[in-house]
Amino acid sequence: MITLIAKIFAQTGDVPIVPLPVGAEKGKAAFEALKGLSFDDAITKIANGMVSFAFRLVIAIVVFYVGKFIIRKLYTLIRGIMMRHHMEASLTTFVLSLVRMVLYFILIVTIIGILGIETSSFLAIFASAGVAIGMALSGTLQNFAGGVLIMLLKPYKVGDFIDAQGYTGTVKAIQIFHTVINTTDNKAIIVPNGGLSTGTINNYSLEKYRRVDWTVALSYGIDYEAASAQILEMLNEDPRVLRAERSDSDTPDVPKSAGGEVQPEVKRGWWKRVFGKSTATDLGTTEIDPVAGLPRVVGAPPFVGLGELADSSVNLTVRAWTRAEDYWPLFYEMNKRFYKELPAKGFSFPFPQLDVHFDSPLPVKD
Repeated sequence: MITLIAKIFAQTGDVPIVPLPVGAEKGKAAFEALKGLSFDDAITKIANGMVSFAFRLVIAIVVFYVGKFIIRKLYTLIRGIMMRHHMEASLTTFVLSLVRMVLYFILIVTIIGILGIETSSFLAIFASAGVAIGMALSGTLQNFAGGVLIMLLKPYKVGDFIDAQGYTGTVKAIQIFHTVINTTDNKAIIVPNGGLSTGTINNYSLEKYRRVDWTVALSYGIDYEAASAQILEMLNEDPRVLRAERSDSDTPDVPKSAGGEVQPEVKRGWWKRVFGKSTATDLGTTEIDPVAGLPRVVGAPPFVGLGELADSSVNLTVRAWTRAEDYWPLFYEMNKRFYKELPAKGFSFPFPQLDVHFDSPLPVKD
């Protein structure tokens, strides 16, 4: 109580401000502030100080509720903007939590300043505590920073099939400190975001189309042209195989790719999507690579070529393009068809073999 009275006297300006020491010396300093004043003057100064302090308190309360109202409106505004732009749920939650925490911290510091408390000491203590906590949680903060980068740059999203940090699976959740990956045998792998943000990530779901490769080994002496035609017929019968290809009149400046060596699709820029006329179909779409300035082609007919003359077999290289979600079903289905239908058409699969030649034995002398 004595400390509060001394502080009220200091705020009136008629009594010199006396620094308040720690402990029992605060009472002594308060009595020194009252020295030389009559009882009526003391009561008057106390009343004026209390009125001034009450006025500051009322202002602080008003600022608190007004600031809380403004923070709520800003929170709703930012949330609406992020929802209209269909941002990730994890990123939206993280950004909103961060915005609310920062705004409330600014509001609290402002209220402390209105009440007459020195904010510099408060901020210094907060900064020192932040440094200490940061040193103790350096690894955790690295994962936190990695989570922020992943949420902003979006190298992958929930539902993508990725290969990262030695694990392959579907992304189940992206959290602030780690990412949960479900493997193909339904194991939940928790991977820290720090390594994911700085390491290599193979995102199989990023592109809409993928190329499927097979190697079909046939015996020597087969009719290569007949085998190629039979394999192409099998591929063309499957509706999942992309067979569309732009004609020269549609894309006169696009060179034909040899052997089905095509590059994945590039998404159009927002200006072209909004204002440009789109006549491209889902297959065979041509875009301009912004880095190299070269045309990129999506969608090519199946390809069969003589890949290798191996020791025991003639290896045919087979390539076809399909949608990303059809990659594995098409791969396994065509393997089964190759095994069942090619021998029925007269094409045999070789076994490893070794030819051994014996010289004629030498005559035995009596």
